Amino acid sequence: MLSYFVPEVLPIQSNGLWGQVEQSKRNKHFYYLHLKIFFYMENIVAGSFQHIVVERRGNVGNVGLVMLNRPKALNALCDALMREVSVAFDDLEADSKIGAIVITGNEKAFAAGADIKEMQNNTFSQTFGGNFLSHWDRVARSKKPVLAAVNGFALGGGCELAMMCDIIYAGDRAKFGQPEIKLGTIPGAGGTQRMPRFIGKSKAMEILLVGDPINAQEAERCGLVAKIFPADKLVDETVKIAEKICAHSKFIVSMCKEAVNTAYETSLTEGLHFEKRMFHTTFATEDRKEGMNAFVEKRPAKFQDK
Repeated sequence: MLSYFVPEVLPIQSNGLWGQVEQSKRNKHFYYLHLKIFFYMENIVAGSFQHIVVERRGNVGNVGLVMLNRPKALNALCDALMREVSVAFDDLEADSKIGAIVITGNEKAFAAGADIKEMQNNTFSQTFGGNFLSHWDRVARSKKPVLAAVNGFALGGGCELAMMCDIIYAGDRAKFGQPEIKLGTIPGAGGTQRMPRFIGKSKAMEILLVGDPINAQEAERCGLVAKIFPADKLVDETVKIAEKICAHSKFIVSMCKEAVNTAYETSLTEGLHFEKRMFHTTFATEDRKEGMNAFVEKRPAKFQDK
């Protein structure tokens, strides 16, 4: 993408798409080049990456979309890709216009696992001493809601990456699994910890110890997946749901997400206490006041994220 930024083009100014097209009519040679620059600057939110693509989506550009982009390797998760994901999430979290993030792959694979070729010759001292995979949990640490749009294979690290997200939506041909047992190892990015919390011990044990994948329909039945969409509509439908989340107060959405996640980290008594305190805290916000006033006055709320 960066190759489009040639010196002859940069000085040209435009106030939008139609201005860009009008400018291009004066110089047919640069017509398509101008359009590419326009869409690049309009949609891409992060810098140039090798293994992922980052865009704005939604009617007002308030949904960040992170697309894994190693199609020849079925989006296998190499360390360089996960470092790019971390950088992208840092950028999206720092962007006040972004209210939710969607992460996806392509129709063949969300991510078919970690890159085995990258790790097959690693030793214990390398993996333990270097704390291998330590930075792979950046998605789980996001304060903004993260939605996974899973098409095709989500195996091994790909399934773990999906489980780091707050909500998982699946294409009708998606497959989920943790086949690490067949490789003589175990999951290392949350598979043994998140899966039992999401679907229960017995089903998680079956998936982890047998190593066979489950389809989207079974994943939905056991609670791993929230909803199934046709593969070709999955990303668009997930973005629409993300837009609904973005319509709420970003501040309150973040608090609600934290309260739900606390349920997995503490006892019921402590969790209920935490929830009550978070509920009380909302009464110190302008958005809580606006939301309740709007409800009483029968009008749409206009949240200011305060």
